[in-house]
Amino acid sequence: MRLLERESELAELGDAVHAAIDGRGSVLLVHGEAGIGKSSLVSALRERPADGSRVLVGACDALSTPRTLGPLRDLIPQVGPQLGDALRAGDREEVFTALQEELASAPGTVLVVEDVHWSDEATLDALRFVARRIDTLPAVLVLTYRDDELDRGHPLAGLLGDLRVNVRHVPVRRLSAAAVAELTAHRGLDADRVFALTDGNPYFVSEIVSSADAAHVPRTVVDAVTSRLRRLDRSIQAHVEQLAVVPSAIGPSELARLVPGGPGALSDAEEAGLLTVRPEAVQFRHELTRRAIVDALPSSLRIDLNARVLAMLLEVGADPGRIVAHAQEAGDVDQVVQWAPRAARDAATSGAHRQAAAHYLSALEHAARYGPVVRIDLLEGYAIEAYTLGRGPESIEAQTEVVRLRRGHPDHTALGASLRWLSRFQWLAGNRAAAEAAGAEASAELAGSDDRGLLALALSNEAQLAMLAHHLPRAIELATRAAALAREAGERMALSHALNNLGTAHLLQNRDEGIAELLEAAEIAVAGNFMDDAARAHVNLVWSLLDQYRLDLADRYLGPALEISERAEVVGLWNYQQAERGRLHLARAQWDEAVAAAGHTTESLPALHCVALLVRGTAGIRRGDPSGEETLDEAGRVAERLGELQRTGPAAAALAEAALLRGDLGSVRTIARPAYDESVRLHDVNLQAELASLLRRAGEKVAVPEGDHPFAVQARGDWKRAAEIWRSIGCPYHEASALAESPHEADLLAAVAILDRIGAIPLARRVRADLRDRGVRSIPRGPSKPTRRNPEGLTDRQVDVLRLLAEGLTNAEIAERLVVSVRTVDSHVAAVLTKLGVASRLDAVRAARELGVLSA
Repeated sequence: MRLLERESELAELGDAVHAAIDGRGSVLLVHGEAGIGKSSLVSALRERPADGSRVLVGACDALSTPRTLGPLRDLIPQVGPQLGDALRAGDREEVFTALQEELASAPGTVLVVEDVHWSDEATLDALRFVARRIDTLPAVLVLTYRDDELDRGHPLAGLLGDLRVNVRHVPVRRLSAAAVAELTAHRGLDADRVFALTDGNPYFVSEIVSSADAAHVPRTVVDAVTSRLRRLDRSIQAHVEQLAVVPSAIGPSELARLVPGGPGALSDAEEAGLLTVRPEAVQFRHELTRRAIVDALPSSLRIDLNARVLAMLLEVGADPGRIVAHAQEAGDVDQVVQWAPRAARDAATSGAHRQAAAHYLSALEHAARYGPVVRIDLLEGYAIEAYTLGRGPESIEAQTEVVRLRRGHPDHTALGASLRWLSRFQWLAGNRAAAEAAGAEASAELAGSDDRGLLALALSNEAQLAMLAHHLPRAIELATRAAALAREAGERMALSHALNNLGTAHLLQNRDEGIAELLEAAEIAVAGNFMDDAARAHVNLVWSLLDQYRLDLADRYLGPALEISERAEVVGLWNYQQAERGRLHLARAQWDEAVAAAGHTTESLPALHCVALLVRGTAGIRRGDPSGEETLDEAGRVAERLGELQRTGPAAAALAEAALLRGDLGSVRTIARPAYDESVRLHDVNLQAELASLLRRAGEKVAVPEGDHPFAVQARGDWKRAAEIWRSIGCPYHEASALAESPHEADLLAAVAILDRIGAIPLARRVRADLRDRGVRSIPRGPSKPTRRNPEGLTDRQVDVLRLLAEGLTNAEIAERLVVSVRTVDSHVAAVLTKLGVASRLDAVRAARELGVLSA
């Protein structure tokens, strides 16, 4: 296990050693809970001693009767004959004298005694003797101990109370979530879950990482915990075992029902370091400690203990989720059947979608215990939660079964509502025809329903499908009808949904009234806790602004939108927002950041996958990555399967750009013209402008939409104004592309300078060739192949980030230093790891030093 986040402790030890070499001795008390990493610090000190020092290490043992002078006897092979003989003889005064002389004879000696809390009295007396004289010795006395195992009567407490001179405390901290994430990288573990389980205790983290299975506590932890438990009185053990089956803090009311005697009966367990007892609650010091005890229980006893907890929870009227959990552990199916549906609904209402899905599945395991209608509702509840979590295939499978079952009942309203959900799920999975069929049937089923709010939702769903296909007049007509129905019925969810589609359709027509409509849709959704709709409104707003290249405005709305999606666990739409972040970085020629942001994708969500492939592929062709065109080819295939212009159009534009960079003008025209014609037919003026610009550069003049979209300006041949617009909105690649159309050498040279700066090799190469064709002689050579200063092609900003990583700064501290966002630093770090081919921040710093990057 790598030693992380111990820089300050190691520095403290190092300073003490250097002071000892200069003749100034000290005592360092290294303390913390079991498994916190005290021994790891000692190992680091031993493995990398300071020049001119030596390290002597002895350890106390957890024996019922400790070895007399045990840790000092461990030193015999490492010390001179005087101390060796004295230790073998065991004479107290001889040992004291010989130990003092041994430390005085070699300046810079570090004497480490580990686990002093298990020490025998003779060793404690020897340590007290040395510590009182440490200011006269050129040595460091390092004592490690578990501070959670000491009470006022512990023998070590007396020694610690006697230390007065040159004493420094070195408390060892738990690891941060970031360090745990680094340690769990590439091990198939959920870093957040490992951190929650271990609370950053390095020993427990290392055991989880070593076992590579966060679902089961490693055997070594079980052994460590149970041995401590077995030293307690049997009645105390029983109390601890009872509490161990409760995976949460236990309040006074619950404790009184589970443990006769209340907190007072747990003092021994608290002193043993197993429990934390406070007036408001009792809980285990570590979750892994609790789980270790549970894992060691016989199954029959575990069932009985959970049954007792279940009875207590039912008596006090506890949270349904806790009742379900203990009912499952106790094997009480009746209580699971009764409480799981309520627990699922409560979780869904609170936005805890993972927990809601789990509770629905718990109920559905006993589906036969419910009536037909309730069973269908439970299955649909699960389908909706699966969709919210981005589990496309699962949501479709479940909802298809819901629709099949509803057809057997004469409830047209319920069937219509279920068909609307199925339509949404099918579209998200890339099944447009199935989505349209389900959507149309939903509206037909609900046309005669008294529930006008549901009809509004069905019409809005059809408006959404029309908007996504860029059939904007139909989308606006349907969304307007839906919004009117929703307002009339007072249905806020339907109103938010309709405004969402209406606002997006208006923005796609470059009508700014759509911004207000989308913001109102999001506001209504947040107020009503319709977080899926809130996230979708933000996705549509940012997406439309990106299409218009209003980047600053898109950036302003994207940050808060990501926070809402993260908090609400709307995973599928959060992934879309990451793709939007990739598009934003791509427009700004931030290639590494774009690729990193576009990494949050899955083939089970083909629309999202298509966008991510386009971002990665376009970044690749612009900076000369050989795999860029292959990635775009794959994106094109996905887009064709989806069959919507919002996918096929951008794919055609990217593939045409790749052909243009190759100089294959015929392919540019062949690829771009069909998509251009379709964009004209469907009035997608933003896409039409981009394709017209590409076609013009390939020698084919086509109609250009009106307006100031920079691609439209460039397509009309006004390269100078286009370059100014691109520069004003922060798009250096497109600025250089516009300048490259200038007849003036100075503009072409300016384009080359920009392209060299952002690493856009293919276009820079073509502009240089143009300059040579014009007879220009003083053409900058451009960046050479990676040098020793930067052999891995790191950008200057990435080198800056590497240097700050080497200083031990966190991402947040780096962001503050560089005056950028934390997310930007996250992207830089991810890009650095990828380019250096390493898995961790420490490995990146080490590799950079070996390559000479940091010394340049």
